[in-house]
Amino acid sequence: MITAIRDVRKARGLTLEQVAQACDPPTTAQQIGRLEAGTRTVSIAWLNRIAPALGVTAADLVRLPERPDLPVAALLDAGGARALTRLQVVVPPAPAPGMVAVRVVAGVGDYRAGDVLWCEPLAPDAFARALNRDVLVPRPVGRFLFGRLLDRDPKSMEGPRLHLLPLTPGARQQVIAEPPWLARVVRLVREL
Repeated sequence: MITAIRDVRKARGLTLEQVAQACDPPTTAQQIGRLEAGTRTVSIAWLNRIAPALGVTAADLVRLPERPDLPVAALLDAGGARALTRLQVVVPPAPAPGMVAVRVVAGVGDYRAGDVLWCEPLAPDAFARALNRDVLVPRPVGRFLFGRLLDRDPKSMEGPRLHLLPLTPGARQQVIAEPPWLARVVRLVREL
């Protein structure tokens, strides 16, 4: 199996030792080096152990012919674009299981027509992870509300409430009964 362990590790700026220590349970830098070089067989168990240490999914570490890596051409900062001192690649994004998308058909807030928002569904016990983030909230009869989650009031007299600010200019804050789920925006895909 051909893996991208080395490329992802280098793109993250990590040493073999840092990755080895971040594994659960920790391993040796030599073992990570052998897995990167292909002198040791990379099992699913190893991929599942190394991926969290690199901050990616196990699927991101497997090289597939139809999912090529993107070479980094330059680095951009406040001083402008500069050349790389060593080769870097970017692992193309892959949706996690259960994710949903929102397609923007007309500009609103920070979003432009043509944008695609990848959203991670959250259960009520995880709503706090979406505070101050844009969220998609289901409403009765197949409708939705999209906006910034400002607050979650779990001790309201009427039961738990969410406070959302829609993105349209001049819109008033919406207070809704806590829905069975919401989806927090985790990635913006924009064609330039």
